[in-house]
Amino acid sequence: MMSINCLALDFGASSARLMLGKYDGKRIELTEIHRFLNEPVSLCGRVYWDILRLFHEVKIGLKKISKLNLKIHGIGIDTWGVDYGFLDKNGNLIQNPIHYRDNRTLSAVRDVKKILPFDEIYKTTGIQYMNLNTIYQLVSDKEIRNDIYKISDKFLMIPDLFNYFLCGEKLNEYTQATTSSLIDINSKKWSSEILNNLGLRSDMFCDMVMPGTVLGKLSKEIEDEVGLKDLDVIAVASHDTASAVCAVPFSDENSIFLSSGTWSLIGKELNEPIINLDSMKKNFTNEGGAEGKITYLKNITGLWIIQQLKNKWEGAITFPDIIEAARREMHKNFIINPNAEEFTFPNNMAEAIADYCVKKGQGRPKTLGEHAISVYNGLVNEYRLACLDLEHLTNSKISTINMVGGGILDEFLCEMTAHATGKTVVVGPVEASVLGNIIMQLKALGEVKDLNQGREIVKNSFDVKTYNI
Repeated sequence: MMSINCLALDFGASSARLMLGKYDGKRIELTEIHRFLNEPVSLCGRVYWDILRLFHEVKIGLKKISKLNLKIHGIGIDTWGVDYGFLDKNGNLIQNPIHYRDNRTLSAVRDVKKILPFDEIYKTTGIQYMNLNTIYQLVSDKEIRNDIYKISDKFLMIPDLFNYFLCGEKLNEYTQATTSSLIDINSKKWSSEILNNLGLRSDMFCDMVMPGTVLGKLSKEIEDEVGLKDLDVIAVASHDTASAVCAVPFSDENSIFLSSGTWSLIGKELNEPIINLDSMKKNFTNEGGAEGKITYLKNITGLWIIQQLKNKWEGAITFPDIIEAARREMHKNFIINPNAEEFTFPNNMAEAIADYCVKKGQGRPKTLGEHAISVYNGLVNEYRLACLDLEHLTNSKISTINMVGGGILDEFLCEMTAHATGKTVVVGPVEASVLGNIIMQLKALGEVKDLNQGREIVKNSFDVKTYNI
């Protein structure tokens, strides 16, 4: 058969890339077309996403692909969760979207709790508490950006915004929307109860679309600028975690996933949400997945901390240097909780780690390796605890952790994960979010029947590696 060519735009919290996926009926072959940084911008006390620069980079990538003279059938976008932008009534973007690590939500969290206790929010949405959740960002906007909030006509989350830039359609994709803590997880609609109680406008939200929906064609303006014609813009599972889970080649029904990157997401794909007091106290979240599935998981701050350490020790230090330094200090007992507030957005990550260890009575780490091993110890300890919680909450035994994402390139982390959890760790593929993105495009185009077939294609296309205790 003629190959089906799909473009996947995969945005992480620190970098992004445009990938070409060629599907020959049996396997998917990936080629990187364009990679670029995704760096937050601090300005006048706020932290923003540089959304216009990002879209400029998208167009650079599309121009590169047009020079290959290939028939491109679809393009899909997946990004991080919770963040959004506003459009005015003329369809213009109002200000750059604010970054989830901005601190503006702190007062909003207190205000929401006075009106709507978190257990009530959790009963409806199934979404874990994080002070960066969209619900708190919107309440904050109503309070401190009221001029912008009042004139806003439409609310689009980040992948919705990029889809709009490409094809002009204003729609909210379901998996991304669930990260907002504003979706009724059972009805799969915006919760009128939560919106009304918090005095949030419901008129700015758009119609909901499910993963695997063709939204439209590239706008003529974009076609003319980048040189691509007759290209379908497709809503995939646009939250990058949901997209990654689409491509996890689960070993069996007792397997769980661990998507490792800037964030670590560990959990299980379920048919129904788990919403009870125990689940809420353990801070597990029920995010929307493809084909009506629930992505039941725990969010753990991931290798972002290591990235920040690298930035602190600028110069010739590389990630392999950090890993090797950590290996040399494996006998040290330094350990942090990666989810502690101290590590949300510190000015100096190394100092934050050292101060935390001192506060916890561990002494002060001094070398690069001592700082790094404290992070690795903290990460795998969180994985161990999450596995225990998952077994309890789902009333099932975990046999295997299917580990995907960029973090699996760190063999030291994979080894430590197997030893800390006592589980078999099956590693691969690296490009899980990209592959899940492409699988849902192929489904929308009628080339793949369902997720099961898509996962078999992934198994046929990429090797995996196994780590045992």
